[in-house]
Amino acid sequence: MKLREYFLKMRGSNEGAPPRVSKDEILWSWIGAFIGIACVAWVNQIIFEGLDLSLLIGSYGASAVLLYGAARSPLAQPRNLIGGHVISAIVGVLCWQFLSQHMWLAESVAVATSIALMHATRTLHPPGGATALIAVIGSPEIHRMGYLYVLFPATVGPLVMLAVALLVNNVPSSRRYPVAWF
Repeated sequence: MKLREYFLKMRGSNEGAPPRVSKDEILWSWIGAFIGIACVAWVNQIIFEGLDLSLLIGSYGASAVLLYGAARSPLAQPRNLIGGHVISAIVGVLCWQFLSQHMWLAESVAVATSIALMHATRTLHPPGGATALIAVIGSPEIHRMGYLYVLFPATVGPLVMLAVALLVNNVPSSRRYPVAWF
């Protein structure tokens, strides 16, 4: 590839902006995200408050966008949601344990390796990269959790959000979730 062609690719295309969605779609996306995050936060409060465990992490905000705002996306399907978070959590904990003396290396290896493994296992879920990064840059409480981080929050939280997605995304006739389980 010539250098000029390489830089011309950065112009983008003429495809334009994404299409507008209906007011109903906006409303159901809001309802799903609200209930999904509220349920994870509520379970966190009633079960994990006072313990050194946490069920709610920042990457769930991005998962909510996919699950409730782009439910038909291949990246929002149950296999991707659960697999992406679990694989990435394992990678993140391993990187923290073995590379934390060089944080820049632990952070970059965690995200890059989680992406590679999600691709290899067909579980690509972009918030998984954040789950891996949180395991490395997270609080002392997150670090003390060690491999419990894989279970709480990286498995239980997405399972709660999945249950909400199954219930909410199938209420209106215009929505269907999941498109595929595996």
